[in-house]
Amino acid sequence: MQPFRFLRTACAALALLACAAQAAPMQHDATKDDEITGFRFQIVTGDDSEVTRRIAEDLYKRLVPTFAAFRTELGQRRRMLYVAIGPTALRDAVARRCDCVVISAFTSSQVWRAVTKSAPGRAASMTAVYAEPAPADQLRLAALLYGRPVRVGAILGRDTAFLRPTLENEVDVQPLALGDDINHTLNRMTRSEVLLALPDGDVYNPENVRNILLSTYRRKQGVIGFSADMVKVGALATTYSEIEDINTQVAEIAASFVATGELAPPQFPRYFRTLVNEGVARSLDVRVTDGARKFARAPVRHAAPLRAPSVAHSAGAPLIPSIAPLPAPVAPKP
Repeated sequence: MQPFRFLRTACAALALLACAAQAAPMQHDATKDDEITGFRFQIVTGDDSEVTRRIAEDLYKRLVPTFAAFRTELGQRRRMLYVAIGPTALRDAVARRCDCVVISAFTSSQVWRAVTKSAPGRAASMTAVYAEPAPADQLRLAALLYGRPVRVGAILGRDTAFLRPTLENEVDVQPLALGDDINHTLNRMTRSEVLLALPDGDVYNPENVRNILLSTYRRKQGVIGFSADMVKVGALATTYSEIEDINTQVAEIAASFVATGELAPPQFPRYFRTLVNEGVARSLDVRVTDGARKFARAPVRHAAPLRAPSVAHSAGAPLIPSIAPLPAPVAPKP
């Protein structure tokens, strides 16, 4: 009997070893299934306007080549990359609880900072291409317009105070606290030949914009505006980015992230062109050269657009907040 008992014990041990050997590969496969093996994207919008649809359709065809290589099997985990068009879409994307990446576009740096403060733990997975021009490009434009280095001033409110370290070596920075008289601040800037305007609700609001443009005009100070609309109502000039310029940069950030796993930091527009108010330039005795008019940085053009599918939409405020229309003349009269 003893040999048979030993045989039964040996068989039982072998069976246990066989079960363990089968379980190990199964456990390994389950872990493998949980790994992220690709990426996918979704465009989030804040309204359904014609401009938003144009942005989304152009952006889609620029993102497809980066993400088309990933397979779509049901068992595959692909990490989501959201592209948020405008402030409302950014708030929606930031509020989502997910292991995802967010790229913001067509939102100012001020709004970006305010929205992302609500999710400090996700800072490493969010980035942006800001809506307003890069201050460095604006300063370069000022020098090109005047044909020499010029004394530049800027007024910073609460929303733009973070730019002070970037500007103060080249710009005469004047702070504007809540409740301060904008005229007193302008009077401290009489030595500046150019005013660098930055999108700040404390400074450039509907109550102040006309006063700023008229005051600087009377002092023969050119204003480098932060949008094409501002140039149309009396600023001297600005750099500005078209939809395709911003979308190209967003697509480049997405492609770099997919290739390297590293997300670029928030940044100002890389590609731009220049708009000059010729009437204001003549009134200020600024002789605009072709070098200033053609000051630009263009992206490499891509292939023709692919057909775009529907995009996620979050009902809410307009896509890009702007200054209320100002019925000012092209060249403000003293």
